[in-house]
Amino acid sequence: MSVSEKIKIKRTEVLSNRWALLNEITYNFQRRDGSWEVQNREAYDRGDGACILLYNRCTKKIILTRQFRLPTYLNNNPGGMMIEACAGLLDKDYPEACIIKETEEETGYRIPKAEKIFESYMSPGSVTELIHFFIGEYSEEMKVSEGGGLQEEQEDIEVLEMDFEEAYAKIAKGEIKDGKTIMLLQHMKINNLINASVKTEGVRKKKVGSLESPLTNS
Repeated sequence: MSVSEKIKIKRTEVLSNRWALLNEITYNFQRRDGSWEVQNREAYDRGDGACILLYNRCTKKIILTRQFRLPTYLNNNPGGMMIEACAGLLDKDYPEACIIKETEEETGYRIPKAEKIFESYMSPGSVTELIHFFIGEYSEEMKVSEGGGLQEEQEDIEVLEMDFEEAYAKIAKGEIKDGKTIMLLQHMKINNLINASVKTEGVRKKKVGSLESPLTNS
């Protein structure tokens, strides 16, 4: 028997449909011992999202953001401010197109591409959202605006550029508590991406006496 055959939706009731959709769902669920029971859960649906960690291997720096998050303020986060990776809802866009657009709106950097690394349900017990995780390289030449988000969406986002190791240390210090940001920083750390050699195409160095001169590879 497939997993879908072990679940029978009986009733779906809309509890709220203002900023996002909150449903109360009643269903029959077959347990591992073969018995059936009625279960009732709420599921919050605000669509899927994407996030990105911008990094610069030359400077060993990354781009993060800081903004007010009301739910954290209501749950013992003094001031309600959160340091996070750039992120946004897909709004029917393809994930890569979405995150490139969000990157420019929030950080002011117009990146040419983003590399997808994985997907994750962040709170599967109550939220339907699937987040697409990206990383992307940036340089100062890509800066086209101050960023800060869209005023019509009531965004007031501070752009933070900092050393990767400084940001990574903030996890242990409790200064970065956003799950998606921690996952992105750990991905960078585990794969040593921030310290990967910057590729130089077609150029090598040859010592001439006590000097070094660049020679083009043939």
